[in-house]
Amino acid sequence: MTGILDSVNQRTQLVGQNRLELLTFRLNRRQRYGINVFKVKEVLQCPQLTSMPNLHPLIKGVAHIRGQTISVIDMSLATGGRPITDLTNCFIIISEFNRSIQGFLVSSVERIINMNWESILPPPQGAGRSNYLTAVTEIDGELVEILDVEKILDEISPVNTNITGTVLEELVENGPVVRRVLVADDSTVARKQVQRAIEAIGCECVLVKDGKEAIIKLREMAAQGSIYDQLALIISDIEMPEMDGYTLTAEIRNDPKLKDLHVILHTSLSGVFNQAMVERVGANAFIPKFNPDELGRAVKGAMPDRAIESA
Repeated sequence: MTGILDSVNQRTQLVGQNRLELLTFRLNRRQRYGINVFKVKEVLQCPQLTSMPNLHPLIKGVAHIRGQTISVIDMSLATGGRPITDLTNCFIIISEFNRSIQGFLVSSVERIINMNWESILPPPQGAGRSNYLTAVTEIDGELVEILDVEKILDEISPVNTNITGTVLEELVENGPVVRRVLVADDSTVARKQVQRAIEAIGCECVLVKDGKEAIIKLREMAAQGSIYDQLALIISDIEMPEMDGYTLTAEIRNDPKLKDLHVILHTSLSGVFNQAMVERVGANAFIPKFNPDELGRAVKGAMPDRAIESA
Protein backbone atom coordinates (compact mmCIF):
# COMPACT_ATOMS: atom_id res chain seq x y z
CA MET A 1 0.00 0.00 0.00
CA THR A 2 3.04 2.29 0.22
CA GLY A 3 2.52 5.22 -2.07
CA ILE A 4 -1.02 4.34 -3.19
CA LEU A 5 -2.21 7.83 -2.30
CA ASP A 6 0.99 9.76 -3.03
CA SER A 7 -0.55 11.63 -5.95
CA VAL A 8 -3.90 12.52 -4.36
CA ASN A 9 -3.03 16.21 -4.28
CA GLN A 10 -2.41 16.19 -8.03
CA ARG A 11 -5.81 14.68 -8.77
CA THR A 12 -7.64 17.98 -8.69
CA GLN A 13 -7.53 18.16 -12.50
CA LEU A 14 -10.61 15.93 -12.37
CA VAL A 15 -12.64 18.89 -11.08
CA GLY A 16 -15.38 19.92 -13.50
CA GLN A 17 -14.79 16.98 -15.86
CA ASN A 18 -17.49 14.74 -14.33
CA ARG A 19 -14.76 12.29 -13.34
CA LEU A 20 -13.67 10.71 -10.08
CA GLU A 21 -11.21 8.17 -8.80
CA LEU A 22 -12.41 5.27 -6.68
CA LEU A 23 -10.32 3.41 -4.14
CA THR A 24 -11.73 -0.13 -4.18
CA PHE A 25 -11.82 -2.40 -1.14
CA ARG A 26 -13.50 -5.51 0.22
CA LEU A 27 -15.12 -6.48 3.49
CA ASN A 28 -15.67 -10.04 4.81
CA ARG A 29 -17.70 -10.92 1.77
CA ARG A 30 -16.54 -11.07 -1.84
CA GLN A 31 -18.42 -7.93 -2.78
CA ARG A 32 -16.24 -5.01 -3.91
CA TYR A 33 -16.81 -1.47 -2.65
CA GLY A 34 -15.53 1.94 -3.66
CA ILE A 35 -14.80 5.26 -1.96
CA ASN A 36 -13.87 8.56 -3.62
CA VAL A 37 -10.12 9.12 -3.31
CA PHE A 38 -10.72 12.77 -2.48
CA LYS A 39 -12.26 11.66 0.82
CA VAL A 40 -9.29 9.48 1.74
CA LYS A 41 -6.49 10.95 3.81
CA GLU A 42 -4.46 7.78 4.34
CA VAL A 43 -4.55 3.98 4.11
CA LEU A 44 -2.84 1.99 6.87
CA GLN A 45 -2.33 -1.57 7.93
CA CYS A 46 -4.66 -1.91 10.91
CA PRO A 47 -2.79 -0.69 14.02
CA GLN A 48 -3.52 -1.83 17.54
CA LEU A 49 -7.01 -0.73 18.51
CA THR A 50 -7.98 0.36 22.00
CA SER A 51 -11.37 -0.60 23.33
CA MET A 52 -13.12 2.04 25.40
CA PRO A 53 -16.30 1.97 27.51
CA ASN A 54 -19.59 3.12 25.99
CA LEU A 55 -18.41 2.94 22.39
CA HIS A 56 -21.10 2.54 19.76
CA PRO A 57 -21.44 -1.15 18.74
CA LEU A 58 -20.28 -0.34 15.19
CA ILE A 59 -16.99 1.13 16.44
CA LYS A 60 -14.29 -1.52 16.71
CA GLY A 61 -12.08 0.67 18.87
CA VAL A 62 -9.94 3.77 18.65
CA ALA A 63 -6.54 4.13 17.00
CA HIS A 64 -3.85 6.60 18.02
CA ILE A 65 -2.38 7.89 14.75
CA ARG A 66 0.01 10.84 14.45
CA GLY A 67 -1.18 12.42 17.66
CA GLN A 68 -4.88 11.95 16.87
CA THR A 69 -7.37 9.60 18.46
CA ILE A 70 -9.52 8.22 15.65
CA SER A 71 -12.65 6.09 15.98
CA VAL A 72 -12.49 3.00 13.76
CA ILE A 73 -15.80 1.78 12.30
CA ASP A 74 -16.27 -1.85 11.32
CA MET A 75 -17.68 -1.30 7.82
CA SER A 76 -18.80 -4.90 7.44
CA LEU A 77 -20.87 -4.77 10.61
CA ALA A 78 -22.13 -1.28 9.74
CA THR A 79 -23.59 -2.55 6.46
CA GLY A 80 -25.34 -5.59 7.95
CA GLY A 81 -22.55 -8.13 7.53
CA ARG A 82 -20.48 -10.18 9.97
CA PRO A 83 -17.98 -8.25 12.10
CA ILE A 84 -14.37 -8.26 10.98
CA THR A 85 -12.57 -10.37 13.57
CA ASP A 86 -9.06 -11.04 12.23
CA LEU A 87 -7.35 -7.65 12.37
CA THR A 88 -3.84 -8.84 11.54
CA ASN A 89 -4.24 -8.53 7.77
CA CYS A 90 -6.88 -5.78 7.67
CA PHE A 91 -6.59 -2.12 6.72
CA ILE A 92 -7.95 1.18 7.94
CA ILE A 93 -9.05 3.82 5.46
CA ILE A 94 -8.66 7.19 7.18
CA SER A 95 -11.29 9.51 5.75
CA GLU A 96 -12.68 12.97 6.26
CA PHE A 97 -16.46 13.31 6.12
CA ASN A 98 -18.62 16.17 7.34
CA ARG A 99 -15.83 18.01 9.15
CA SER A 100 -14.71 14.95 11.09
CA ILE A 101 -12.02 12.31 10.66
CA GLN A 102 -12.72 8.60 11.16
CA GLY A 103 -11.26 5.26 10.21
CA PHE A 104 -13.08 2.57 8.24
CA LEU A 105 -11.96 -0.98 9.01
CA VAL A 106 -11.94 -3.10 5.83
CA SER A 107 -10.66 -6.57 5.00
CA SER A 108 -8.50 -5.55 2.03
CA VAL A 109 -7.69 -2.54 -0.13
CA GLU A 110 -7.15 -3.01 -3.85
CA ARG A 111 -6.45 -0.15 -6.27
CA ILE A 112 -7.44 3.30 -7.51
CA ILE A 113 -9.57 3.46 -10.65
CA ASN A 114 -10.26 6.57 -12.73
CA MET A 115 -13.91 6.71 -13.79
CA ASN A 116 -16.55 8.94 -15.31
CA TRP A 117 -19.53 9.82 -13.11
CA GLU A 118 -21.78 8.76 -15.99
CA SER A 119 -20.67 5.20 -15.23
CA ILE A 120 -21.75 5.57 -11.60
CA LEU A 121 -25.44 4.67 -11.42
CA PRO A 122 -28.13 4.76 -8.72
CA PRO A 123 -28.50 1.42 -6.90
CA PRO A 124 -30.99 -1.00 -8.47
CA GLN A 125 -34.42 -1.17 -6.92
CA GLY A 126 -34.75 -4.02 -4.46
CA ALA A 127 -31.01 -4.45 -3.88
CA GLY A 128 -30.47 -6.34 -0.63
CA ARG A 129 -28.39 -3.63 1.03
CA SER A 130 -29.71 -0.75 -1.07
CA ASN A 131 -30.49 1.26 2.06
CA TYR A 132 -26.71 1.57 2.59
CA LEU A 133 -25.86 2.35 -1.04
CA THR A 134 -25.75 5.64 -2.89
CA ALA A 135 -24.53 4.19 -6.18
CA VAL A 136 -23.14 1.19 -8.05
CA THR A 137 -20.78 0.75 -10.98
CA GLU A 138 -19.12 -2.04 -12.92
CA ILE A 139 -15.36 -2.61 -12.98
CA ASP A 140 -13.78 -5.54 -14.81
CA GLY A 141 -17.20 -7.15 -15.18
CA GLU A 142 -17.83 -7.01 -11.43
CA LEU A 143 -20.37 -4.91 -9.54
CA VAL A 144 -18.83 -2.31 -7.22
CA GLU A 145 -21.03 -0.77 -4.54
CA ILE A 146 -20.55 2.79 -3.24
CA LEU A 147 -21.73 3.06 0.33
CA ASP A 148 -23.82 5.84 1.86
CA VAL A 149 -21.19 6.76 4.44
CA GLU A 150 -23.28 9.70 5.64
CA LYS A 151 -26.07 7.29 6.61
CA ILE A 152 -23.62 5.08 8.52
CA LEU A 153 -22.11 8.05 10.35
CA ASP A 154 -25.56 9.41 11.17
CA GLU A 155 -26.52 6.08 12.76
CA ILE A 156 -23.42 6.23 14.95
CA SER A 157 -23.54 9.92 15.81
CA PRO A 158 -26.69 11.65 14.54
CA VAL A 159 -26.20 15.14 13.14
CA ASN A 160 -28.07 17.99 14.77
CA THR A 161 -30.18 19.46 11.96
CA ASN A 162 -31.82 22.17 14.07
CA ILE A 163 -30.87 25.78 13.52
CA THR A 164 -30.09 27.34 16.92
CA GLY A 165 -32.77 29.58 18.39
CA THR A 166 -30.98 32.91 18.08
CA VAL A 167 -29.94 32.23 14.50
CA LEU A 168 -33.44 31.06 13.60
CA GLU A 169 -34.94 34.28 14.98
CA GLU A 170 -32.43 36.27 12.95
CA LEU A 171 -33.27 34.43 9.74
CA VAL A 172 -37.06 34.57 9.99
CA GLU A 173 -37.44 37.99 11.60
CA ASN A 174 -39.10 39.40 8.47
CA GLY A 175 -41.73 36.67 8.40
CA PRO A 176 -41.89 33.20 6.83
CA VAL A 177 -41.83 34.17 3.14
CA VAL A 178 -41.80 30.99 1.07
CA ARG A 179 -38.75 30.69 -1.21
CA ARG A 180 -38.23 27.60 -3.31
CA VAL A 181 -34.85 25.86 -3.17
CA LEU A 182 -33.74 22.90 -5.29
CA VAL A 183 -31.67 20.39 -3.29
CA ALA A 184 -29.60 17.77 -5.15
CA ASP A 185 -27.99 14.99 -3.11
CA ASP A 186 -27.73 11.25 -3.62
CA SER A 187 -27.82 10.49 0.12
CA THR A 188 -31.32 10.15 1.57
CA VAL A 189 -29.97 11.16 4.98
CA ALA A 190 -28.25 14.26 3.60
CA ARG A 191 -31.37 15.37 1.71
CA LYS A 192 -33.46 15.11 4.86
CA GLN A 193 -30.85 17.04 6.87
CA VAL A 194 -30.84 19.90 4.37
CA GLN A 195 -34.63 19.86 3.99
CA ARG A 196 -35.19 20.17 7.72
CA ALA A 197 -32.80 23.11 8.06
CA ILE A 198 -34.13 24.92 4.99
CA GLU A 199 -37.81 24.49 5.83
CA ALA A 200 -37.13 25.87 9.31
CA ILE A 201 -36.37 29.28 7.80
CA GLY A 202 -39.52 29.33 5.70
CA CYS A 203 -38.25 27.79 2.46
CA GLU A 204 -39.82 25.14 0.29
CA CYS A 205 -37.58 22.33 -0.99
CA VAL A 206 -37.60 20.60 -4.36
CA LEU A 207 -35.62 17.37 -3.83
CA VAL A 208 -33.68 15.46 -6.51
CA LYS A 209 -31.23 12.56 -6.21
CA ASP A 210 -28.39 13.60 -8.51
CA GLY A 211 -27.08 16.20 -10.94
CA LYS A 212 -28.70 14.64 -13.99
CA GLU A 213 -32.12 14.67 -12.37
CA ALA A 214 -31.48 18.25 -11.26
CA ILE A 215 -30.63 19.59 -14.72
CA ILE A 216 -33.64 17.81 -16.24
CA LYS A 217 -35.90 19.34 -13.57
CA LEU A 218 -34.41 22.81 -14.05
CA ARG A 219 -34.91 22.71 -17.81
CA GLU A 220 -38.48 21.50 -17.39
CA MET A 221 -39.17 24.43 -15.05
CA ALA A 222 -37.47 26.90 -17.41
CA ALA A 223 -39.68 25.68 -20.26
CA GLN A 224 -42.72 26.74 -18.25
CA GLY A 225 -41.51 30.29 -17.63
CA SER A 226 -38.68 32.28 -16.10
CA ILE A 227 -36.72 30.03 -13.74
CA TYR A 228 -36.05 33.04 -11.49
CA ASP A 229 -39.77 33.38 -10.79
CA GLN A 230 -39.89 29.73 -9.71
CA LEU A 231 -36.63 29.06 -7.91
CA ALA A 232 -34.43 31.08 -5.58
CA LEU A 233 -31.27 28.97 -5.56
CA ILE A 234 -29.73 25.50 -5.74
CA ILE A 235 -27.96 23.50 -3.04
CA SER A 236 -25.98 20.64 -4.57
CA ASP A 237 -23.76 17.87 -3.32
CA ILE A 238 -20.59 17.26 -5.35
CA GLU A 239 -20.44 13.46 -5.40
CA MET A 240 -23.50 12.11 -7.21
CA PRO A 241 -24.18 9.30 -9.72
CA GLU A 242 -24.38 10.11 -13.44
CA MET A 243 -23.60 13.83 -13.03
CA ASP A 244 -21.60 15.41 -10.20
CA GLY A 245 -22.19 18.82 -8.66
CA TYR A 246 -19.36 20.50 -10.53
CA THR A 247 -20.70 19.34 -13.88
CA LEU A 248 -24.22 20.37 -12.86
CA THR A 249 -22.92 23.86 -12.05
CA ALA A 250 -21.12 24.06 -15.40
CA GLU A 251 -24.32 22.95 -17.20
CA ILE A 252 -26.29 25.66 -15.41
CA ARG A 253 -23.76 28.36 -16.31
CA ASN A 254 -23.81 27.28 -19.97
CA ASP A 255 -27.60 27.40 -20.27
CA PRO A 256 -28.91 30.90 -21.12
CA LYS A 257 -32.16 30.22 -19.24
CA LEU A 258 -30.40 29.07 -16.05
CA LYS A 259 -27.02 30.79 -16.03
CA ASP A 260 -27.75 33.36 -13.28
CA LEU A 261 -29.06 30.87 -10.69
CA HIS A 262 -27.28 31.00 -7.33
CA VAL A 263 -25.50 27.68 -6.69
CA ILE A 264 -24.24 26.53 -3.30
CA LEU A 265 -22.05 23.41 -3.29
CA HIS A 266 -22.70 21.58 -0.04
CA THR A 267 -20.52 18.54 0.43
CA SER A 268 -18.81 16.18 2.83
CA LEU A 269 -15.56 16.78 0.92
CA SER A 270 -14.45 19.21 3.61
CA GLY A 271 -10.89 20.44 3.66
CA VAL A 272 -10.12 19.32 0.11
CA PHE A 273 -11.54 21.70 -2.48
CA ASN A 274 -10.61 25.33 -2.08
CA GLN A 275 -12.45 28.44 -3.16
CA ALA A 276 -10.49 28.74 -6.42
CA MET A 277 -11.81 25.34 -7.55
CA VAL A 278 -15.38 26.33 -6.69
CA GLU A 279 -15.03 29.53 -8.70
CA ARG A 280 -13.54 27.59 -11.60
CA VAL A 281 -16.90 25.99 -12.37
CA GLY A 282 -18.92 29.07 -11.44
CA ALA A 283 -20.47 28.09 -8.10
CA ASN A 284 -21.36 30.97 -5.80
CA ALA A 285 -20.37 29.31 -2.53
CA PHE A 286 -18.92 26.16 -0.97
CA ILE A 287 -20.10 24.90 2.42
CA PRO A 288 -18.78 21.72 4.06
CA LYS A 289 -21.49 19.51 5.58
CA PHE A 290 -23.18 19.82 7.99
CA ASN A 291 -23.75 22.98 9.99
CA PRO A 292 -27.42 24.02 9.90
CA ASP A 293 -26.69 27.57 11.11
CA GLU A 294 -24.09 28.15 8.41
CA LEU A 295 -26.31 26.65 5.72
CA GLY A 296 -29.32 28.68 6.85
CA ARG A 297 -27.37 31.94 6.75
CA ALA A 298 -25.99 31.14 3.30
CA VAL A 299 -29.45 30.40 1.94
CA LYS A 300 -31.03 33.49 3.45
CA GLY A 301 -28.18 35.67 2.21
CA ALA A 302 -28.60 34.35 -1.33
CA MET A 303 -32.35 34.96 -1.49
CA PRO A 304 -33.49 37.43 -4.16
CA ASP A 305 -35.38 40.51 -3.06
CA ARG A 306 -38.63 39.38 -4.64
CA ALA A 307 -40.87 36.77 -3.06
CA ILE A 308 -41.48 33.56 -4.95
CA GLU A 309 -44.95 32.12 -4.91
CA SER A 310 -45.27 28.57 -3.66
CA ALA A 311 -46.39 26.01 -6.21
